[in-house]
Amino acid sequence: MNKPTKEFLDYLSYERNYSPRTVSSYSNDIGKFFTFLFEEGIDMEDVDQVVIRNFLTKELNSGIGKRSCKRRVCSLKLFYTYLTRVGYVKDNPFALVSSPKAEKKFPHALYKEQVREIIERNKKRTDELEPRDQAILSTLYFTGIRASELVGLTLQSVSLKQRLIKVDGKGRKQRVVPISDECKNDIERYLSLLRSDLASRNNDPLDKEKNALFLNDNGHKLTTRGLEYILDSIEQKTGTFVGLHPHILRHSFATHLLENGADLRIIQELLGHESLNTTQVYTHVSEEKMKESYNHSHPRAHKK
Repeated sequence: MNKPTKEFLDYLSYERNYSPRTVSSYSNDIGKFFTFLFEEGIDMEDVDQVVIRNFLTKELNSGIGKRSCKRRVCSLKLFYTYLTRVGYVKDNPFALVSSPKAEKKFPHALYKEQVREIIERNKKRTDELEPRDQAILSTLYFTGIRASELVGLTLQSVSLKQRLIKVDGKGRKQRVVPISDECKNDIERYLSLLRSDLASRNNDPLDKEKNALFLNDNGHKLTTRGLEYILDSIEQKTGTFVGLHPHILRHSFATHLLENGADLRIIQELLGHESLNTTQVYTHVSEEKMKESYNHSHPRAHKK
């Protein structure tokens, strides 16, 4: 990694408080671009719009999607803005570059009946991990938090008495999210029946993450990949296959709130979105579900 890139990534981490995952994405995008420059024998300061167009063309021809190319343009635009500011280059060649237009993908949400079915079926499991998995399902659906936010919860994050969860969101911004009585009961049940036993399996006295709310089978803090594995296993154990994923439950949470009349700005706060535009995508999801329900229910809506 060259010096300008390292300085830029440090700037993202320490001055803009970007998450390690976001910084890693920037690093990957910049690395791809520098590999291209090296192969073409082009210096960093000699990049112009022709070079950028050739880079994007090569990326698209190699099978990279338009959404990924759009993200790389955004990453590199910010990178060169930084390089210009600190004096590594004179001008930002990405300033006038427009990103490839990507097809807008709307989030997939489950029907309320689907969510209720998988929650009820999971309750009927008899294996020892059912209380933890039930608490995870409830927490994801009744709060709409991200996978990374769920695995980052600690015992101190949850106030069961007040029915509130303190969440460390993107950009290290904290927010407080309420939980339902059902979610509260599921977390209480997990804490009383299983968590202590899971924690006792971790014999590392130096493990600073033993305070995590959700633990894996070995008593260690749950990871996002481990969370995805748990949701996959819930489908297998309940026989309910709906493509269960943390983001689907997050989308379902937001869509169902909107369908029941919740204010869009309240949903924005609950989800931890900086911009209301990000939250507005759920209005489209709700409209699609409304059309689908209308076509299914109205006696004259069916095509003959």
